[in-house]
Amino acid sequence: MIQARFAARPSAALVLAVAVLAGPVPPALAQAPDAPAAASPATLPHDLSPWSMFIHADAVVKAVMIGLMAASVATWTIWLVKTLQLAAARRAAQRGLKALAAADDLASVAERDGQGRDPVALLVATAAAEVARSAALPAEGIKDRAGLAMDRVEARAARRITQGTGVLATVGSTAPFVGLFGTVWGIMTSFVGISQAHTSNLAVVAPGIAEALLATAIGLVAAIPAVVIFNGFARATSGYKALLADASAEVMRHLSRDLDRRRTTHRRAAE
Repeated sequence: MIQARFAARPSAALVLAVAVLAGPVPPALAQAPDAPAAASPATLPHDLSPWSMFIHADAVVKAVMIGLMAASVATWTIWLVKTLQLAAARRAAQRGLKALAAADDLASVAERDGQGRDPVALLVATAAAEVARSAALPAEGIKDRAGLAMDRVEARAARRITQGTGVLATVGSTAPFVGLFGTVWGIMTSFVGISQAHTSNLAVVAPGIAEALLATAIGLVAAIPAVVIFNGFARATSGYKALLADASAEVMRHLSRDLDRRRTTHRRAAE
């Protein structure tokens, strides 16, 4: 029985001879039937830098990015111009306020700063002009009319100093949503590419999604500084308006004192 069992098995030499005579086995047959075919490696773009993603982005996404970058440039330009303008206006207002505080009457300040074009000099000129035009009229009416005219001077000065800051508010409130629109459009385009390629490989959709997310990133880069700069200008403008209000109050104080002096002089002359 043991001999029959060994006889049923082919010898190793016989197996080796058959393999030599048969020749090389084809690679397709040498692979085990249960072994999965080797997947081709997914190739990602070599350069996924922001500039490369911008260059290869969809036309709509690229237009969104260009618009957001232009808004960012406008934000920083407004910041530079308004910072210099506001600093110069504050220095002029502080200088005029010190001159008013040191003066004895309104006429001396008007003679010295009569040719100035800063808001404090305009406040002084407005009050002096009202006094000259209402020389024979009651003092209370003169103060009321001068106060109304100086309120308009303050409003014009405040409106001039805040020009351009509305762009900051617009950029800060709309830039994130514009960037989100670019992101949604880019992701939609990427999924359309997946359906056309008939594959769910991440390498197909990853570059498009990265380009789309870049639009959101640029939107945030444009919006965050715009909001911060707008809030800073709002605080600085409030301080400048307070300086103008102090100067207007100082002018009214001089005006009231001058009118009382004139009334006293006229009363003494009548006696």
